[in-house]
Amino acid sequence: MGGCISIQVSCDQVLNRVGSCFCGKGNHIGNLEKNLVDLEKSMGVLKARRDDVLTRVQGEEAKGHQRLNEVQVWLTSVQTIENHFDDLNITRTTELQRLCLFGVCSKNFKSSFHYGRMVSLMLKEVENLKSSGVFGAVALKKPAVRCVVEERPLQAVIFGQGKMLETAWNRLMDDETGTMMGLYGMGGVGKTTLLTQISKRFRETAHGAQIIIWIVVSSDLRVEKIRDDIAEKLGLRGEAWNQKEERHKVNDIHTHMEDKKFVLLLDDIWRKVDLTEIGVPFPTRENGCKVVFTTRSREVCGHMGVDDPMEVQCLTDNEAWDLFEKKVGPLTLKSHPSIPEQARKVAEKCCGLPLALNVIGETMSCKRTIQEWDLAVQVLNSYAADFSGMEDRILPILKYSYDNLKSEHIKSCFQYCSLFPEDYLIEKEKLIDYWICEGFISEKEDRERRVNQGYDIIGTLVRSCLLLEEENNKSKVKLHDVVREMSLWISSDFGENRENCIVRAGVGLCEVPKVEKWSAVEKMSLMINKIEEISGSPNFPKLTTLFLQENMPLASISGEFFKCMPKLVVLDLSENLGLNRLPEELSELNSLKYLDLSRTMILRLPVGVWKLKKLVHLYLEGMRDLLSMDGISKLSSLRTLKLLGCKQLRFDKSWKELVLLKHLEVLTIEIKSKLVLEKLFFSHMGRRCVEKVVIKGTWEESFGFLNFPTILLSLKYLDLSRTDIWELPAGLWKLKRLIHLYLERPCFLSLSYVTVKNCGGLKDLTLLLCAPNLIQLHLVGLEQLEEVANIEKAKRMQVQGIIPFGKLETLVMLELPEVKSTYWTPLPFPCLREMHIEQCPKLRKLPLNSRSVAEVERFVIQYAPENWIGRVEWEDEATRLRFLPS
Repeated sequence: MGGCISIQVSCDQVLNRVGSCFCGKGNHIGNLEKNLVDLEKSMGVLKARRDDVLTRVQGEEAKGHQRLNEVQVWLTSVQTIENHFDDLNITRTTELQRLCLFGVCSKNFKSSFHYGRMVSLMLKEVENLKSSGVFGAVALKKPAVRCVVEERPLQAVIFGQGKMLETAWNRLMDDETGTMMGLYGMGGVGKTTLLTQISKRFRETAHGAQIIIWIVVSSDLRVEKIRDDIAEKLGLRGEAWNQKEERHKVNDIHTHMEDKKFVLLLDDIWRKVDLTEIGVPFPTRENGCKVVFTTRSREVCGHMGVDDPMEVQCLTDNEAWDLFEKKVGPLTLKSHPSIPEQARKVAEKCCGLPLALNVIGETMSCKRTIQEWDLAVQVLNSYAADFSGMEDRILPILKYSYDNLKSEHIKSCFQYCSLFPEDYLIEKEKLIDYWICEGFISEKEDRERRVNQGYDIIGTLVRSCLLLEEENNKSKVKLHDVVREMSLWISSDFGENRENCIVRAGVGLCEVPKVEKWSAVEKMSLMINKIEEISGSPNFPKLTTLFLQENMPLASISGEFFKCMPKLVVLDLSENLGLNRLPEELSELNSLKYLDLSRTMILRLPVGVWKLKKLVHLYLEGMRDLLSMDGISKLSSLRTLKLLGCKQLRFDKSWKELVLLKHLEVLTIEIKSKLVLEKLFFSHMGRRCVEKVVIKGTWEESFGFLNFPTILLSLKYLDLSRTDIWELPAGLWKLKRLIHLYLERPCFLSLSYVTVKNCGGLKDLTLLLCAPNLIQLHLVGLEQLEEVANIEKAKRMQVQGIIPFGKLETLVMLELPEVKSTYWTPLPFPCLREMHIEQCPKLRKLPLNSRSVAEVERFVIQYAPENWIGRVEWEDEATRLRFLPS
């Protein structure tokens, strides 16, 4: 019986289970296979619809539109259901294997029931989403965006920048050239302040810009960050943006901005910012968009495609005082009658740099005793880094430019410039020779390559605004005073080792300063002082450069002084007019490579001068009393020998010494004898190394006899100003490398018509000042011409008693891409009738004032392109009205 009962129970359970599968809740199991198939199909349709909607949404968003909230809710729901569907699929195979009795029952009823129920519910939800996923519109157009982002508060008054702002704004409003502008200048000069004012001007004027964006780039340039910053300010950033590929981000920004008039302001860029890589449309005359950037590097401007950037310069003396006076405040300035005088001295030490004027002015605003001001002047004159605020607020900001230099060699070259006094104009070629001797430039290359590398380094430092180039004297550079202090600060290991580099140049010393640790000194500059005597025997084991030039009273240097300088490579004793002898111990400077004795009263070189086997550069120019060069032929490494102005030397007797210098590369010499001249020009040495020649005296025959040899490869400077020349030498045209030709008096008296065309290497035509009867001047296609007349060359020519271009009637200047000026000051032009200027994009200043041109009603200025005249910077408003009355 027990067996029968057992079977009965099992059969009941089976029957009950089978029954439940056919009715009520059991349908979730019985329809499971069919529901899964239907769900998979519906899910595929839903995904396709989701992709279509998303494509539409992304297309609208790329146009600057904003997706509808209901669309976003639907897309989120689809994503959620898709995730659940993926979870169901994980157990799908297991649940199907549990089915029995042809799929109408399950071996695990509870599990199959719950799984079947979830499939049924999901199927209904998917069908609902399919139905609700039909949208007429997926996005709405956002209101016009106008982004103005200021990184710092505006100044109420722009000290000294009013004129710069107007100039910058006028150039930006020039549709031809104002699409992209670069503002460059040294650190702390006010570039960001000027950019801020430009941004303010765009917001306040009717320029019509729909988008104004300010981005701070800085030295850590990352395109991704710039792109994200722009997107954020355009309202494009969000979760969806972060998930996009870079190319889609680029497309979104481009699509958003391409149909809008925008202004993009990029502050503090250190290398090229590729607008295409970011997605910013390129500004053009047609789209009316503008891009303005600031940088410390002139080179970066070129990389950005701006070949005529605007330099933001330091303030003038009056402007600097106005700013400093405001920062200090009237209460402090009036607190003692002597403070204003000392305050002006402090302001002068800032050399017009707004950063320094602001910081130092704020520091001194609470100093109301004369003693505090006296101390400030003393500190700034001795070691400015000690002044409060210098090491933490001024010098680190300037140091960014130094840190950005590409190599340690260039950094060393820059630091070397701080050996010279404040505001000292440094000759470029002399500086390069110093660098070569110090090992900053390789000596293994030939001279032309070495010099070119030096000029390249100077160019890098100038373009980085670490060196300043004189506008009217391109052969010299100088350091801004505050930049010089930064360089000295770096050279002293930021103040930790001040005796590494002793620089007391131009401070009025009467004796060599006392140094606690002579053995630490690597470079010493005592130039331009009043030292009378140098004695003692300091130990200089590390000293490589010693500047003692321009100590006018210096009459004596003891031999002991030179005994412990085993590494000295540069010794400059030039311009010491009281020095008439050298100690023999100088010949023991075995490492010496550079010796400058120019313009001293020395009669003879040390007897042992021949021992200086490493000497490469020997400067003896202007040594009027030098009687002989005995022993010079044994200087086996000598490459440069400068002898101009050695009036007592007889070169007909010294010729044998010169020809034995087998490695000589540069020779400068003054010649009085025709015989020596012929020997020089037609000798192997003359062809190889003669670089500068001064021909002096009255010659019996005209210089027309002088037929220069074509193989005179090195001649760059020819001075005929001290002769009775009345016509140029016939062979002058053969001197292919001639750069400077000096003449003293007008010599082209009959020259009336001049055309200079397609002469690619000319940088100026100062020689034309020697043609006082010039009537027509045509300059065409001179690719490198920078100015018609150079002020420095004109001064050397000493053309006196004539009015430059006094009879000129016609001036034509065509296709001169680099020309910036014709003459450095306004000229009367009494006869000028016509000025034709075409394709001279950098020419902004004309040599005219309100008194120029006698008959202005007959005067015509022809120009192209049409908007060029709007970029001209007139001498004053009266001049503009005289030549452009309407």
